[in-house]
Amino acid sequence: MTSLIQDVLLCVPSAGFLAASAVAVRYRGAQASALRQVAARDEEARHLAGTRLPALVYASQNGTGNSASPTGTTLHQQLAKTETGVAYRSVLEQVDAALKAAETRAEASSRAAVQATTSSLQPLVYEIQTAITHLLATQHDEEILARLQPLDHSASQLARRLQILAVITGKWPGRQRDDVPMLDAVRGGVSRIRDYLRVKVPREFPYYLGSRFVEPLVLALAELLDNAARHSAPRTPVEVSFVDAHQGISIEIHDAGSGMTAEVREEAARRLSGQHPVQLTKLHTPPAFGHLGVGALARQYGFSVHLDQAHSVHGGTRAVVFVPRTMLAASPAETPAPGTSQPTHAASPAVGHSQPVTNRGYQVTPDGLAARGPRRGGPRHRAPELAAPEPPPPGSGRGFAAFAQGTQSVHKTTTETPTAPEEPTR
Repeated sequence: MTSLIQDVLLCVPSAGFLAASAVAVRYRGAQASALRQVAARDEEARHLAGTRLPALVYASQNGTGNSASPTGTTLHQQLAKTETGVAYRSVLEQVDAALKAAETRAEASSRAAVQATTSSLQPLVYEIQTAITHLLATQHDEEILARLQPLDHSASQLARRLQILAVITGKWPGRQRDDVPMLDAVRGGVSRIRDYLRVKVPREFPYYLGSRFVEPLVLALAELLDNAARHSAPRTPVEVSFVDAHQGISIEIHDAGSGMTAEVREEAARRLSGQHPVQLTKLHTPPAFGHLGVGALARQYGFSVHLDQAHSVHGGTRAVVFVPRTMLAASPAETPAPGTSQPTHAASPAVGHSQPVTNRGYQVTPDGLAARGPRRGGPRHRAPELAAPEPPPPGSGRGFAAFAQGTQSVHKTTTETPTAPEEPTR
């Protein structure tokens, strides 16, 4: 009996000890879990400050973010739906919204500044060009003509650069009131670049370009020709050729430069496509506007541009401007007499619409230079680009006199300053 009582007394403390041990184990487990949760939240906070926020800012500045999930993902997925995860996501969304609002304001301010600058400078350039054109038309002294022509050429390039800036900010370039030969439009682009003497253009091509498309195509060709000349050796040629295809006309520009890397060619193709909105605040330093302007013109007026190296005749880069037949116009010889039906196979669908006007027509003088005609209606609307004048070569006065005299027979144009976009849906 005594032994049984002693056994019971010995078992009572053991049961209490076991219960206490179980409680202690559960406490230690809960404490460890709490510590793990605290550590996870601390690590998530560090991930927010060190990774997610910087990634969001970088993506916003460089346009590389994921629009479906601009705030990234949590480091610990179990925290995604907790109050901590929701709070962190809210912080990122607020930062993202603030960045986008600041970007929109900056872009709007940049566009307004560029448009104000071009709008104020273009009339001044046109006035200078008008004064020079008047002198070229009235002066007959060879020395004066030799000095005036480089000034006129430089003013034309300055005007072209201003025009391109205006185009990429949403303005339209203007238009020629009359249809012109395709060849004259190409020569008009040649006349707006600094190294125009290096460009070789075919002597004949039978097609005409619709009046609405003259100025946009001339401006685009001038930018591509200038790019080809500047990126090739000074003594090498820049050749222009035409391909009469079933769907339209291809204008090919071949240079003898070093070509383009795959990365540069891909970026150029993106810009020339015109499918991506131009953001002035995200241009590289120094900024390049030429391809952006050409892409904007191509998208608005329906032609296309692409670059390649595999088919360049000089081992450089080939730029191909494809002009669909909807941009062509009937030649004067094909225009029917009054009362007869109009031809429909080549007429431009846009001719006769109310469109902006450009500055002048284009032709070639007897000495082979591309010529721009004198303005008949005032100082406005001349084509836009920047370049320093070159001193005239010895004995060039006679050629420049022929250049000035040849401009008397170009197409008549009117000059008006545009005040509203030509196509509001652009």
